[in-house]
Amino acid sequence: MNDSNELPNVVMPHCPHRNLLRGQKALVTGASSGIGKSVAVYLAQEGADVVINFIGDKQAAHEVMETIRSNGGKSISIQADVSSEAQVQAMFAQMFDNFGTIDILVNNAGLQQDAPFHKMTLAQWQKVIDVNLTGQFLCAREAIREFKRRGVVPEISSAAGKIIGISSVHEVIPWAGHVNYAASKGGVKMLNKSIAQEVAPYRIRVNSVAPGAIRTPINQSAWETPEAYNKLMNLVPYKRIGEPEDIARTVTWLASDDADYITGVSLFVDGGMTLYPGFAEGG
Repeated sequence: MNDSNELPNVVMPHCPHRNLLRGQKALVTGASSGIGKSVAVYLAQEGADVVINFIGDKQAAHEVMETIRSNGGKSISIQADVSSEAQVQAMFAQMFDNFGTIDILVNNAGLQQDAPFHKMTLAQWQKVIDVNLTGQFLCAREAIREFKRRGVVPEISSAAGKIIGISSVHEVIPWAGHVNYAASKGGVKMLNKSIAQEVAPYRIRVNSVAPGAIRTPINQSAWETPEAYNKLMNLVPYKRIGEPEDIARTVTWLASDDADYITGVSLFVDGGMTLYPGFAEGG
């Protein structure tokens, strides 16, 4: 990290698209901004038809949908609260009406409601668990029901279906002041590993992607000033913040047949944050 007050300009390498997901139908939850938005666009660039799930900002979701359509892809947006069983089931029914089936689920929707533990309310605890963990359960359950019903379609994919749950480095790194969030992501880790173990015989693959510090609105205060950015880099050995595209490319690859023999893993995309950089010197 240089000592100037200029935030480093991260230039993402160009990766040519190969139509890795041609003919596949994908659902990305929480896709109106941040990581979800980038994932949706990348899946579409690789040939998938994409459902943009959102909860609040209809205009932002519409813009993601139009971005995909303007590049020749197929996309619809569906408003649904992933913590509501009825709304999740209605969302999947609407997807099936429009696209016929599902091949890829990206469980991305998540939120934070932070507080010191002794001041955390039950409502704060429950809301984060409901969205971050129960939401992934509800969406994964509906997807797996369809994967098992339909089975493998070899001309589409080697697998009957793929689920990628967006977790966090905080599935393994404790996070004081964010106990509800860290607990939800620890749950996501074991949720997806356990589902993967159960459904692997049906040729259904389930994995997690665990981002580190990514430049998204949810953590803007951690990177928006040079001082905050420099402090953040003490936790990132690779000395740059992650971009949503870093996660999108990883998710797209995991959803493709290039990753067909991978299931039940948590793949950390974190610039080395889980390498415990505090022990790099004098440990």
